[in-house]
Amino acid sequence: MHTPLCGELGIEFPIFAFTHCRDVVVAVSKAGGFGVLGAVGFTPEQLEVELNWIDEHIGDHPYGVDIVIPNKYEGMDSNLSAEELTKMLQSMVPQETLDFGRKILTDHGVPLPEGDDNALQLLGWTEATATPQVEIALQHPKVTLIANALGTPPADMIAHIHDAGRKVAALCGSPAQARKHADAGVDIIIAQGGEGGGHCGEVGSIVLWPQVVKEVAPIPVLAAGGIGSGQQIAAALALGAQGAWSGSQWLMVEEAENTAVQQAAYAKASSRDTVRSRSFTGKPCRMLRNDWTEAWEKEGNPAPLGMPLQYMVSGMAVAATHKYPDETVDVAFNPVGQVVGQLTKVEKSAAVIERWVQEYLDATGTLEQFNEAANA
Repeated sequence: MHTPLCGELGIEFPIFAFTHCRDVVVAVSKAGGFGVLGAVGFTPEQLEVELNWIDEHIGDHPYGVDIVIPNKYEGMDSNLSAEELTKMLQSMVPQETLDFGRKILTDHGVPLPEGDDNALQLLGWTEATATPQVEIALQHPKVTLIANALGTPPADMIAHIHDAGRKVAALCGSPAQARKHADAGVDIIIAQGGEGGGHCGEVGSIVLWPQVVKEVAPIPVLAAGGIGSGQQIAAALALGAQGAWSGSQWLMVEEAENTAVQQAAYAKASSRDTVRSRSFTGKPCRMLRNDWTEAWEKEGNPAPLGMPLQYMVSGMAVAATHKYPDETVDVAFNPVGQVVGQLTKVEKSAAVIERWVQEYLDATGTLEQFNEAANA
């Protein structure tokens, strides 16, 4: 399991692990893959702490940082500072919507956050807030890749990252989006099918992957959405991808921050138990269906706001999840793909990498046997 992209990045296997847990980043990279830390939930100061820890524990292995700069969001043309933008957006959140979000939590017995945790937080959902995160990441030489989870990064940011000697990746859900990435100078295109966890489009992976590969060739493409085994990685490479971008699997590893109760919810879920919902971020995002997602779909209730306004409402649910993880499963933000239906046990990250490589070899070996039998 080796592609040209492995040589470019200095990794053994073309397995990219998106995670919000620094321990998973280290474990995956040390096992031969490429860990990518999701930065959206961190302030620049918090991100610096996380990256320093990773640098101290990852050895000589490279890793990446994932940011979020959507192509469209409320306030994007305001040219305000992060602090000014936050104040402006806070004033745009309807009190009715905020009260509704609070009611969902109180109806489930979830204590509402107090003090600063009760403020409407913007976090890293805009260019103004993501730019400082990029500046922090570029101060760490082992960070060799900056990925944008939503849309094409701004041209000056791409140039700045390139000037620092790093690569730029960006996710897409259509060939048209992939073309915008390619024309802007993005180095690696991540094609995520609709079954993927987090923000995703509607087109399935097995349809999307080869379309994107054809559209942007020879730019390398990573396949995302529905990756949970070595066989699925083999399918992705067979369709022209140079690697696999995975996320859901890394919720079900020992190094993840998730509690046993949270992981039990994932293990219990079938592939039908996820939903594409705007109820947490304001854009379609695949997650476990629960009472929070259902409440925002009921007729007569407030509709989700646009990005990033909706997160300024749902952020209190996210904060409560971090503080009371085992008591908030029914209202928690649990982004995960349809592949959750095959994630039934918790493993060490290194064991997952080892298993995926063996499954990949078994799958490609079976194809060779088919060819040999056909030619006998």
